[in-house]
Amino acid sequence: MGNQLELLEAEALKLTAAERAAFAQLLLASLDEDTEIEEAWAAETERRIADIENGAVQVIPIADALAQVRASLK
Repeated sequence: MGNQLELLEAEALKLTAAERAAFAQLLLASLDEDTEIEEAWAAETERRIADIENGAVQVIPIADALAQVRASLK
């Protein structure tokens, strides 16, 4: 395994900085994969979209939301 890792490291270091950053992001994302969590987030997203579309909740512009938060912190 060490030999494969060393070979991969040597090849990765030949990449540009931007390519290495993108590769690092892909590797990190692969560690965070949890199907159950991803499915839960997808379901929650769909639920929230449906609530907006059927009028169950009212959306407000971000500027208004930020103003409300700032006012509550004073």
